[in-house]
Amino acid sequence: MIRQQSFQNEKPTLYLVATPIGNLSEMTPRAIEVLQNVDVIACEDTRNSGQLLKHFNISKRLISYQNFNEDPSSKGIINLLSQGKNIALISDAGYPLISDPGQKIVNEATALGYNVVPVSGSSAVLNALVSSGLVVQPFIFAGFLPPSSHDCVKKLREYKPYPMTLVFYEAPHRIAKMLQNCLDVLGDRRCCLAREMTKMHEEFIRGTISEILEIADTLKGEMVVVIDGNHEDYEKAIDMSALMNLFNECREMGMTKSEAVKEISNRHGIAKNQLYEIVHKTDIWKDPC
Repeated sequence: MIRQQSFQNEKPTLYLVATPIGNLSEMTPRAIEVLQNVDVIACEDTRNSGQLLKHFNISKRLISYQNFNEDPSSKGIINLLSQGKNIALISDAGYPLISDPGQKIVNEATALGYNVVPVSGSSAVLNALVSSGLVVQPFIFAGFLPPSSHDCVKKLREYKPYPMTLVFYEAPHRIAKMLQNCLDVLGDRRCCLAREMTKMHEEFIRGTISEILEIADTLKGEMVVVIDGNHEDYEKAIDMSALMNLFNECREMGMTKSEAVKEISNRHGIAKNQLYEIVHKTDIWKDPC
């Protein structure tokens, strides 16, 4: 067991600093302060990050940390930490590690007992999710689907049974093919396509997959696709009589309705919001609180 008490030790620290996904005004004061005070900043693209730092009058040594050089870069960062240096890891936009490099160095730094501290900020995943109009939690973030249709379809089939809201990243030149694969595999579910978030041309397109597919070829910019979970198959898979018996047992033990739902959810891994929807359709709720 490794127990990290981030602000009660003087160990060298690797900061994971979120940066704006478009609007520079969303850079937090704490993120600016951390970047001003660390010894070195590791980034995906030194040119892009250089412009960001220049905007906030931050002058620090920059080193490259990308997917293709993670092994040597991780060794370099560990070496800096061993010298007592504090390092900030940033991506081109948003949170490091979220479909961006960083997993390897975090694993190595934590294994060696160095502090790994998150610095909150912009996240395209969460921005799109909370604005989608779909159920926010639980959700599955899948990042980018494989570029080939064969692999994309295979991956979508893995996600098809889940009742959780699905969140994907996608590039504009692949969005039409991606949505077509989603339509073919998942069916015509409710969907929200968020693009250019926090920028001048921010747009949220809400509808069914087929409706959004009709205009997909006209869309540009960074995209997040939020798709409704599989509620129908999920409800069919649950033994309603067994669910009623469990609920009644909990009520007989003196639990309130909310407590009973929470207990069943924790015991059997059924999402509470889905459980509420299901039990509301039965006679479980006929007795008074």
